Amino acid sequence: MDAAAAMEKQQQPGEKKITGGEEEEEEEVISSVRYRGWKSMPYVIGNETFEKLGTIGTTANLLVYLTTVYHLPSVRAATLLNFFSGTTNLAPLLGAFLSDTFLGRYTTIAAASLASCLGMLVLTLTAAIPSLHPPPCTASSSSSSCQGPTHGQLAALLAAFAFLVVGAGGIRPCNLAFGADQFDPRTDSGRRGIASFFNWYYFTFTVAMMLSATLIIYLQSNVSWAIGLAVPAALMAISCALFFMGTRLYVRVRPEGSPFTSFARVIVAAVRKRRVPAPASADDLFDPPHQSKLVAKIAYTDQFRCLDKAAVVTPESRSSPWRLCTVQQVEEVKCLARIIPVWSAGIVYFIVVTQLGTFVVLQALQMDRRLTRWWAFEVPAGSMVVFNMMAMTVWIPVYDRVVVPALRRVTGKEGGISQLQRIGVGLVLSVATMVVAAAVEQRRRRLGAVGVKMSFLWLVPQQVAAGMSEAFAAIGQTELYYRQFPENMRSVAGALFFLAFALANYASGFMVAAVHRTTGWLAQDLNHARLDLFYLTVAAIAAANVCYFLLCARWYRFKNTTIADHVELPDYHHHQPGTANTIASKV
Repeated sequence: MDAAAAMEKQQQPGEKKITGGEEEEEEEVISSVRYRGWKSMPYVIGNETFEKLGTIGTTANLLVYLTTVYHLPSVRAATLLNFFSGTTNLAPLLGAFLSDTFLGRYTTIAAASLASCLGMLVLTLTAAIPSLHPPPCTASSSSSSCQGPTHGQLAALLAAFAFLVVGAGGIRPCNLAFGADQFDPRTDSGRRGIASFFNWYYFTFTVAMMLSATLIIYLQSNVSWAIGLAVPAALMAISCALFFMGTRLYVRVRPEGSPFTSFARVIVAAVRKRRVPAPASADDLFDPPHQSKLVAKIAYTDQFRCLDKAAVVTPESRSSPWRLCTVQQVEEVKCLARIIPVWSAGIVYFIVVTQLGTFVVLQALQMDRRLTRWWAFEVPAGSMVVFNMMAMTVWIPVYDRVVVPALRRVTGKEGGISQLQRIGVGLVLSVATMVVAAAVEQRRRRLGAVGVKMSFLWLVPQQVAAGMSEAFAAIGQTELYYRQFPENMRSVAGALFFLAFALANYASGFMVAAVHRTTGWLAQDLNHARLDLFYLTVAAIAAANVCYFLLCARWYRFKNTTIADHVELPDYHHHQPGTANTIASKV
C-alpha cells in the first residue's frame, strides 16, 4: 500500500478525482465519444493532400531556384539544401515531443500548417519582389560573374526555410496519428478503417508527388518562379482551410505528459537495482491498478528481463519514482526496445531504394528518352520517379479494396497480413528491384559502348518494382510504429519514420563516396563506369537486410493489452455538443 501510494499520480488543477459512482459516469462519457471515422476523412485527407502538394511543389525544384535565381554556386546551394532537408527530417522529433507532451496533435498540426503557409508565402515573395532576390544575369555575363544575394535577401530566404522547417516538424509526425485517431479502435470497422487510412494516406502522397514533379515544376521552369511558387502557397492555404473546416468533427486526444520522463525513470531504476535478484514470478513485481484512460494496459512480457528490476519493490525504493516503476512503465520501454531492431532494418531499406532514385536519372540522361522514334519530345530525366509513383497510385487502391479483403478471408487478420509480413514483402521486392536494375544497366552499358542508345522505357520495370516495394515496406513500417508504440508516443512513432529516412540519406552519401574512392564503378560517364556492379552490391546488402529482418521478425512480440489481442483501450474523451471531442480530464 505504501508503494502504491508513492507512485500515485498527483491530482492536477482543474481535474476531478473519480471515485465510486463517478467511475460509472466517466465510463459513460468514454462510450459516448463520437468517432466520425470516414466522415471526417474529407477534411483530414484533403488537408494532407493539399499540404503535400504545397510543400513538395515548393521544395522539389529548390536547387534550381537557388542556382538560377539566387545565383548561389552549385556546391553552396547543394550544401544549403542538404542542411535544409536534413533539418526538416529531424525537426519532427521535437514536434512529436511537444505534441505528445504539451500541445496535442490537433494544436500542433494547426500551428505547423500556419507556419508552412507563412513560409511558402515568404518564399513566393522572394521570387515576386525584385528587391528580395539578386538581379538577373545579363546575356554577356558568365555565371561566375552574376551578382549574388545580399545579406538581406539571404535572410528573407532563410526565414522562409525556417518557417517551412517549423511546419514540417509539426505536420509530419502528427498527421498520420491524427487521422488514425478519428477511428474507434474498439470496433472491427474502426480497426479496419485505421489500416485503410494508412493506405489512402500514401495514395494521396504519391498523387501529390506526381503532380509536383510534373505540373508545378513545369510552371516554375517554363512560366515563372513567382507563379510556380504562388501555386503551392495557394494550395497550402486551401489545406489550412480544409483542416479548420473539419474542427467540429475531430476527435482530439489530450496529451498525458512527457513519456520520456517515464522512460528515463525505468532506465535509472533498473540501473540502480542491477544487483537486486530478479523475482521468481512476475506477480512479485510492482503492478498497481492501471488508471490511465489514454494508454492501454500492456500485458507483461519476459523479454528484456533486466528492465524488470525497475519494478522490484525494495525498502529504499518506496519513496521515489526514480527507484520504483510500475510494470506498465517497464512494458512501455520494452515496446520501444523491441521496435529498434525492426526500425534499423528500415534504415537499410531506405539506403537501398535511395541509390536507385539517385542514379536512375543519370542512366536516363544517356538513353533515348523519346516515347516513339517519330516524336521529338523527350521525357525529362528527372521525371523517371513518376513511374514509381504511378505504380503506387495504381497498386494501393487495388491492394486496399481487392487484395486485403481476399487475404482477410484466408488469414482472418484485419489487414490481411501482419505489418511485419507486409514489410518483409517490401524488403524482398527491394532485392528484386536492384537485380533488375543491374541487368538493365549491364545491357545499357554494352549498347552504349558501341554508340547505341537504349530506350528509357527499359527503366520502367525497375521503377515499378521500386514503387511496389515502397507500397509494402514503407506503409507497413508506418502502421507498425503507430500500432506498437504506447498510445502516448504515437507522434514520436511518426517522427521515427522520418528519422530513419534522414539517417538513410546521410548513410547513402557516405556509401557513394566510399565506393567512388575505392572503385572505378561510379565514373562521370556511365558508359565507362560499372554501375551494374554497384547495383549488385546494393542488392547483396538488401538480401542481407532481408535475412536480418527475418531474425528480428521471428524474435519480435506484438504489443498485447489486457483486454484482447490487438485490441486497444479507447482514448478518453468528453463530447460536448457543437464542439470537437476532447479529452477533458484524466483519472
